[in-house]
Amino acid sequence: MPRGLDHLVLPVRDLDAAGRLYEALGFTVGARNRHPWGTENRIVQFPGVFLELITVGEATAIEPHGRGRFSFGAFVRDSLQRGEGVAMLVLESKGAEADRAAFAISGIGGYEPFFFERQAKKPDGSPVRVAFSLAFARDELAPEAGFFVCQQHEPQNFWNPAFQQHANGAIGVEAVTMIAENPAAHAEFFYAFTGQHDMGSTSAGITVRLPRGRIEVMTGAAFAFHTGVHLDEEPARLVGYTVAVKSLDDLAIRIRAARLPHCMIGKSIVLPPEAAFGAVISFVERAAG
Repeated sequence: MPRGLDHLVLPVRDLDAAGRLYEALGFTVGARNRHPWGTENRIVQFPGVFLELITVGEATAIEPHGRGRFSFGAFVRDSLQRGEGVAMLVLESKGAEADRAAFAISGIGGYEPFFFERQAKKPDGSPVRVAFSLAFARDELAPEAGFFVCQQHEPQNFWNPAFQQHANGAIGVEAVTMIAENPAAHAEFFYAFTGQHDMGSTSAGITVRLPRGRIEVMTGAAFAFHTGVHLDEEPARLVGYTVAVKSLDDLAIRIRAARLPHCMIGKSIVLPPEAAFGAVISFVERAAG
């Protein structure tokens, strides 16, 4: 069964500054959370999917990668050394151990599963437990991009409609985009990672439609056509994502008030990486519901 989008990992050097940007854009941004392995995050939540703004808080607590062991903290740290942006694409999981085994059989994984838990807060400030199991995968043709699936053990404590209300009318993450010189070369990996057998393919790239959202792998020329942003195709990497909002006109007012560089491409508003902590953010208008 195909897996839907769960979240995107967005490394930033200044977590508070990134939070202020997303708030200026009209997003509801969660409080700072601290992980025992040295990273800290703030979350922007939508129904069933979220954005994870993340930084390194305590570098000495980060464990190195090991044989058969993927270090989340080390990957975030190394990504930040290359630059800010979109580092990891995460899909939902109904059973992380089963997914880990499937990834190993497919030749895209075999890493030890990773379990962690932390304390979260409800809108009223009361503490609750959230817990997750992760299973990692690797695209050998895109080593700078991270991939894993996430199983929620206390989903009722994590997902909260109060955190999913955004002043900019955002209703969800529609897509995540990767650029590559040869997009079709990544089809086999995404077939195994997503469980989606049907993919759209054109000369510009491939599209993987999921139960929630889609993955786009496109050439640099195609990406520039859709966003107005020109990036090198190599190395293959995650570069941006698309958010659906109720009104582009209302969003444009916010963006102009914040004096953020942006452009209108077709029927979307695009923030370039220099305005959005390394990520290219595209906004499209969709009716809610």
